[in-house]
Amino acid sequence: MAIEWSAAAREFHLRNDQVSYVIRVLENGSLGHVYFGATLAEGKSYGHLVPGEFYGFSNRLGQPVPLEFPTGGTGDYRIPALTVELPDGSGAVELRYKSHRILPGKAGLPGLPSTYVDLGLEAETLEITVADHVAQIEVRLLYTIYRDRPLVVREARIVNSGPSPVIVRGAMSASLDLPDAGWEFVSLSGEWARECHVERLALRPGRQSVSSTRGASGHQHNPFVALTRPSTTEEHGEAYGFSLVYSGNFLLEAEVDSFGTTRVRAGINPDGFSWLLGPGAEFVTPEVVLVFSAGGLGELSDAYHCLFRERLASGPWRDRVRPIVINNWEATYFNFDEPKLLAIASAAHDLGIELFVLDDGWFGRRNDDTTSLGDWQVNLSKLPGGLDSLARKVEDIGMRFGIWIEPEMVSRHSDLFAQHPEWAIGIPTRPRTEGRNQYVLDMSRPEVVNHLFGVVSQILGSAPIAYVKWDMNRNITEPYSPTLPAWRQGEFMHRYILGVYSLYERLTRAFPEVLFESCAGGGGRFDPGMLAFAPQAWTSDDTDAIERLRIQWGTSLPYPLSSMSAHVSAVPNHQVGRVTPLATRAAVAFFGVFGYELDPTTLSVEERADVADQVAFYKQWRDLLQRGRFLRLRSPFEGDRDETAWMTVARDGRSAVVGHYRILSRPNPGPQRLRLRGLDPTAAYRVSTWPSAGQVAAGPAIPVVLGGDELMSAGLVLESNRASAERGDFRARLYVLEAT
Repeated sequence: MAIEWSAAAREFHLRNDQVSYVIRVLENGSLGHVYFGATLAEGKSYGHLVPGEFYGFSNRLGQPVPLEFPTGGTGDYRIPALTVELPDGSGAVELRYKSHRILPGKAGLPGLPSTYVDLGLEAETLEITVADHVAQIEVRLLYTIYRDRPLVVREARIVNSGPSPVIVRGAMSASLDLPDAGWEFVSLSGEWARECHVERLALRPGRQSVSSTRGASGHQHNPFVALTRPSTTEEHGEAYGFSLVYSGNFLLEAEVDSFGTTRVRAGINPDGFSWLLGPGAEFVTPEVVLVFSAGGLGELSDAYHCLFRERLASGPWRDRVRPIVINNWEATYFNFDEPKLLAIASAAHDLGIELFVLDDGWFGRRNDDTTSLGDWQVNLSKLPGGLDSLARKVEDIGMRFGIWIEPEMVSRHSDLFAQHPEWAIGIPTRPRTEGRNQYVLDMSRPEVVNHLFGVVSQILGSAPIAYVKWDMNRNITEPYSPTLPAWRQGEFMHRYILGVYSLYERLTRAFPEVLFESCAGGGGRFDPGMLAFAPQAWTSDDTDAIERLRIQWGTSLPYPLSSMSAHVSAVPNHQVGRVTPLATRAAVAFFGVFGYELDPTTLSVEERADVADQVAFYKQWRDLLQRGRFLRLRSPFEGDRDETAWMTVARDGRSAVVGHYRILSRPNPGPQRLRLRGLDPTAAYRVSTWPSAGQVAAGPAIPVVLGGDELMSAGLVLESNRASAERGDFRARLYVLEAT
């Protein structure tokens, strides 16, 4: 790994054994983007790749020149990385190279989550300062390259070096110019209960984007996109990834111009955004992680998984295996008391489950969703001994104890709202919009953050609480804060998420042994910014196994299995009404952080035996399922969408668990083989199934010993559903591979 600076060529080359990123100072001082992709030889100049020097556009108005941090107003009519309003009302900015530094390691971002280094020699950072001396604006562009990862992390810091305030109207974290438009735009889109569905569309002239203006990253679009060649698959072909480490309003956009080049920008959504930058003040953008893969989407995902699991998640829980939980929500909703909860915990413990989570309804007068958010005092009519008594009784059973909170919200019918109605977000001249019978607290106000830190700290210190599920169930409407003057209301949405980050950081520092799981009505704020504080997230409120195939497949493009909370729930499923086999529900949920959303006291003897077997299986393979290399094999978004397959394999290739899922049964099916990946071609693997062959109709002789070369080249012979015990819809089979 090295960052080279050639003074003669005026060229930077960020390089490791997997990727190169080349920047050139053009003759007029602008920063030109030269190359990002597979590793290039060191010690050479690549300036000839820039299509002509950039002198402005007086002779070729609008002709594209690759730029590192483009601005508007001087002839580049494509989407800019920086837009400002200067004291005279103009907005033209021309950034020219001023200086640079090459620094060991990687520094954090003030107020924002970020990736980091554990070892000083594992990364280097290039800081380039560019400036417009007329506008008196400086921008510090930071690029971090890791020694062993095929990626570059970028951010920008805008500084007002003049004597008068300026207004930042748009500040991207990064912009990347590519020399052609032969790409497909891959995004993760959906809605509540069907998040992260994979969309793949060819780039076309003009712009296409994913974004949010909701105050959160949102169910509708995830802050991740990839550009892939039309021929790119999971195993082969070029792919670029862009993942924004941010949880608020975002924009990821690609523009194809009339010359057939592509510009991608990523950062805070400029719609509704502005930031008053006083003299000497600095604005810091979130960071964006750029990955290049020449080995398909699988290799791109692996780069994100390793980085997010190892250098974004932090604290004691980063490297620990996560506990198997049972959550009482779908078992009881609001209708519970202490004996009911202890009965669930006792039955769950008998099945091997490790942690009991008390969900919504334990506080205030919270018997439905119309009241008491913000009143974080125990409802003694339900829990006469309080949280401490319940938690200690759960611990006496042999389980750990966790709770649900939604600190960013307040109910209109609550003591907190009666005391501080001004803390609820709203425009004074308009009625507040209620969503889910609640308002959103103004997290841009330090006094609100301080209050929440106090009350949540009191809760967490009052009982042996090992886990917190932090929910956020509605988005922001009527964005406004009375603490900001009129000309600074455009800062509100960003200040809101900075307040959320501040609260998360303070609580995780104060209670480092508590495992935090983020949630936003499921996947409404499943993003890298949250993973920096909560190493796992509730992937979706939809626990239906068949819908989860699509949700978990899409989520896995950038996010590791250790971040994806996945539970088995009762049937008919509470979100879609579907009835699926208990084994299928577990076979899907195994590929994530495993748990249950049901009442174990209502299970039959046979179901209890099956759940105990599921828990034992997951414990046996938990480390592999949470931290192994995840490989997608057959997509639920392609073909007839009736089949899904994936696998997780140990880093040394010595063991693997393969999941194969058939949605609808077919008459008289033919034989099938599934080609695996990531194995040791020289190893022999003992192949067994789950559920075991004794629980299903006989297929091929299982267990068998097969070569890794055969399993990857010829494929694994799948058991058919010809036999009567295997007939039916929504079937799953796991194959366990162990090197002999």
